[in-house]
Amino acid sequence: MAAIRSVRKSKARNLTQKFIPGPRKLPLIGNLHQLAGPGLLHRTLRDLATKHGPIMHLQLGQVSTVVVSSAEMAKEIMKTHDIVFANRPFLVVSMITTYECTDIAFSPYGNYWRHLRKICTEELLSAARVNSFQSIREEEVLNLIETIKSNEGLAVNLSEKVFSMSYGITARAAFGKKCKNQDAFVSVISEESKVNSGFLVSEFFPSLKFLDVVSGLKHRVEKIHGEADRILGNIVNDHKESIAKGRKYSKGQTGRSG
Repeated sequence: MAAIRSVRKSKARNLTQKFIPGPRKLPLIGNLHQLAGPGLLHRTLRDLATKHGPIMHLQLGQVSTVVVSSAEMAKEIMKTHDIVFANRPFLVVSMITTYECTDIAFSPYGNYWRHLRKICTEELLSAARVNSFQSIREEEVLNLIETIKSNEGLAVNLSEKVFSMSYGITARAAFGKKCKNQDAFVSVISEESKVNSGFLVSEFFPSLKFLDVVSGLKHRVEKIHGEADRILGNIVNDHKESIAKGRKYSKGQTGRSG
């Protein structure tokens, strides 16, 4: 069976390389060396596409990859055949940080994903809901402007401030207020974002998954996500307590009125 699978993979790889153009591959790493330079990734892919065409094949370690870089080709994939290409790979980091790919960004296309989309559309993205958060957005933007002004010409880490503003908008829209551990939570989420954009050996060499454990990177991701999970749990519990206190107070007021 192993031999049959090997032959099938070899045939599929040969067919891909035969019909889809692409740069020459090196043994073991394929085209990874061409993407590892100091330049921005999208510009590197643009330069390769200029030479090899709007659809090209790259061998990223053990992963066979097709890159599309023209509007016509993108329309075929993103619109005409979008369902065929709807699923995303189950990567180590996304499995950990999105609870085994159960969020709307990473869950596979199907009934569950459609249900998530319906919830997001009706509860978060409807015109009425977006308009209801307008005052929150305006206040947080003004807070950002005032924070920058208060520095009186000193250097400001704008990325950090914008990230904090985005968190403030999200927290107030979801829970009515910012959490008491805001700085810690923003720091953890920022660190988690950095890890998400990093390089994991198993993503390009699936047969070498053990290296993620040996390197300690998987443990690091689990630790960061565990801290984020703990803070989120506290936020949810505080929100539940506030609701319970509000109901208790409301019942007490009703009793006095009677």
